[in-house]
Formats: sequence, C-alpha cells, structure tokens
Amino acid sequence: MRRARESAGLTQAELAEVSGVARPNIAAYESGARMPSRAMVRRLLEAIKPRPSSALAAHRDEVRRLARDFGMENPRVFGSAARGDDSPGSDLDLLVRVPRGKGLLALMGFARAVEDVLGVRVDVVSERGLGEGHAGIRRDAVPV
Repeated sequence: MRRARESAGLTQAELAEVSGVARPNIAAYESGARMPSRAMVRRLLEAIKPRPSSALAAHRDEVRRLARDFGMENPRVFGSAARGDDSPGSDLDLLVRVPRGKGLLALMGFARAVEDVLGVRVDVVSERGLGEGHAGIRRDAVPV
C-alpha cells in the first residue's frame, strides 16, 4: 500500500484526507501493525487513483509526443476531464484527427500508450467516427 501511495505522490495525511480514513490507521496498515479488510484496501486504492485531468496535466507534453509518434493530429480532450468534473476512476476521452494512411491499429496503439503513461483508462475517438449527432463533442473539446 505504501508503494501505491508514494507512486501517486501522496503523503499519509493526503491519503487520509481523500479517502476519509484516519492517518494513524493508514500508518498502521503500511507498517503491518494492522491488517486492512478487503473493502478497506479497495477504498484506499480507489482514493489513490488520479483524476484523469490531473494525470493529463502532469503528462501533457508526453501525450502530445505520443500523438505525434503514432501519427495522430490535433489531440483534444472532451467529456468530464475537459469540464473539470472528472473523478478518480473516470476515463479520459480524447478526440484526434487520424490522417489518411493511418488506421485503427495506430489509434489503438496511441490509446494504449497514453493509458500506460497516465495510469487511467483512455478512450480515443477519431473525428471521422463522429456523426452529426456528436457536434457537441467537437465544440466542447479542448486541446491537450
């Protein structure tokens, strides 16, 4: 548990605040003095997950580089992360322009690479895949 907390960049006090679990209990779990229940482990691990918007903000340049490497153009974020109302466990929705000559494999490779960097679930949508009923996605999408 300590490794997960530290890799998320959280102190015990910060984890206590976001999880609602008292800091002394977290310290006891990490030291092995107390064994957390499965439900408690799930609760703490869920609290450790980053918000997709925070993960993107921390790795924005890397995501842009990945877009270039996979041939994706004009990467934009839409949905809850773009609105700022995402939460831990939310996915990150990206909209990209896929140039002619690039296809589904490049799109899927880009999505997986971004997931690996951010540590959150990522859905990548091609502009060409959006129908008329999705004009709001194009309108609300903001550059990565």
